[in-house]
Amino acid sequence: MIIFKKKHLFGFISILALSFLLAACGGGGEEPEETEGDTGGEGTAEGESSIEAQTWRFVTEEVQGQVQYEYAAEFAKRMDEKSGGKITIEPYEYGGLGSESDQVELLQNGGVEMAVMSPGFTGNMVMEGQIFSLQFLFPDSVKKTQEILNTSEALNKDLAAKYEEKSIKPLAFWTEGGTQWTSNKPLKTPADFEDFLMRTQTSPLQKKSYEAYGAEPTAMSWSELYTALDRGTVEGQENPIFFIGDASFNEVQDYMTISNHNNYVAMTTVNNDWYNGLSDEVKSMIDETVTEMQDWVFKEQKKQNDKYLQIIKEDTENPTEVIELTEEQRQAFKEKALPVRDFYREEVSTVNGEILDKLEEEIKAATE
Repeated sequence: MIIFKKKHLFGFISILALSFLLAACGGGGEEPEETEGDTGGEGTAEGESSIEAQTWRFVTEEVQGQVQYEYAAEFAKRMDEKSGGKITIEPYEYGGLGSESDQVELLQNGGVEMAVMSPGFTGNMVMEGQIFSLQFLFPDSVKKTQEILNTSEALNKDLAAKYEEKSIKPLAFWTEGGTQWTSNKPLKTPADFEDFLMRTQTSPLQKKSYEAYGAEPTAMSWSELYTALDRGTVEGQENPIFFIGDASFNEVQDYMTISNHNNYVAMTTVNNDWYNGLSDEVKSMIDETVTEMQDWVFKEQKKQNDKYLQIIKEDTENPTEVIELTEEQRQAFKEKALPVRDFYREEVSTVNGEILDKLEEEIKAATE
């Protein structure tokens, strides 16, 4: 049974009802009109766009107000303006069209046109995507990490090609901020994770990363997580600060450790066949908007992470002890995490770790 925290329950029920209606109508009502390309056909005035009116669905893994949903809403606004109102994009918050895995399948099958997804929920489908579960891989600086995500050939070309084989085309990778730990006991050393029930995404490599600390990982959807933490089914989890605060995980956890052991990376993705079938004019609009949004979403995640850090620190009704790891303490975790990269190369990667090797070189060059 999926249980949401109370402040999202009403919205979830409403959206779930909508999803049933869509299914009853054959998977979402009328199909969006297809665009065949720029024909410059008769009846189109010189200089006037030949774009036909169309509606796209854009699913996210977060709810209204959180970074992914606000990204989709801003993307929709910009595309509406650029197309003169011809292109309507409908953002869907998490749960509107199923779980994270359901949304991936919908995108693959063309049931939706666009999605923001995190590679952690595609790790069993695109093995190389588990690269983002490697801890202490990216720089401590979130800004520097975003620069690498923008320019990395290993990610934007080599890894993207692996997703395209599964009918998913990544248009951009971006960070939602550093990931931190929340827990029901202090987490300061790897020994504190011994036999600790840690929630993870459905990424085998993420599971391996926490086993390296001695933890007992449990994969689950975030929709079940608040209740699982409250009942002690799991004892801790990782997420960016804004997500911890907005999902109220701090209500059922006593500690938050600022570890910055990783970055929560999201992907802007489209259905490959759908995108390839668009006119050059529409593709250019999408590509231009994707590029513009990289700077926008970096500022948005920073604003939200800064805001919720203060909210959590000042919440006297649900006090949370915030622990900031020293560099020496982070180094102890990093030493445990490094061997997991060899596991990725030998047991996970389908190309003998070539993407990881290339990415490590790019990170080294960017941080020297």
